[in-house]
Amino acid sequence: MYAETRYCNACGHEIEFRVPDGDHLPRHVCPNCGHIQYRNPKVIVGVIPENADGRVLMCRRNIEPRLGLWTFPAGFMELGETSGQGAAREAMEEAQADVEIDDLLMVINVPYVSQVYMIHRGTLRTEHYGPTFESSEVRLMREDEIPWDDIAFPTIWHSLKQFFADRRAGAYATHSLDLAYRPKPPQRAEVAGDDPLTP
Repeated sequence: MYAETRYCNACGHEIEFRVPDGDHLPRHVCPNCGHIQYRNPKVIVGVIPENADGRVLMCRRNIEPRLGLWTFPAGFMELGETSGQGAAREAMEEAQADVEIDDLLMVINVPYVSQVYMIHRGTLRTEHYGPTFESSEVRLMREDEIPWDDIAFPTIWHSLKQFFADRRAGAYATHSLDLAYRPKPPQRAEVAGDDPLTP
């Protein structure tokens, strides 16, 4: 999952892989300066932007992975920003969309890739949106127009399902989900008749 770590990122000395004193897991430890290089899960932030008539903004991916499949704006959180600020930035970067970030919809743990997703509800401030380097196509869609069989990632699929379920119920809350198992490959899913996006 990670590139091999050989040198200390503080002093450049060759590192050791061992359990530091007082810890319980092996880490990359520098025997020269004592610096410990921790590897922690990545945080992905996203937003499901909704316009005045209830359609949501979807983006067709123009980059790998999952080139050509659909998502809502989402990406890695940057240093120095909140989850809401990151989600708004992603909406601008991926869809040229100015989005007001609303409450948190989903927290999804994906331990098999060491990621945590924080997905917000959002409202389009204007009707301006469009393709970008990351998105070949950007469209407003009703629930029945969502290309459910062409959603890029399980986290996106589950978030959209929860978003529409909450809206139908008229009850909005923050939900959590653990996707503990890697989805089956599409070829196997097609043969078995299973949904490759569900755990």
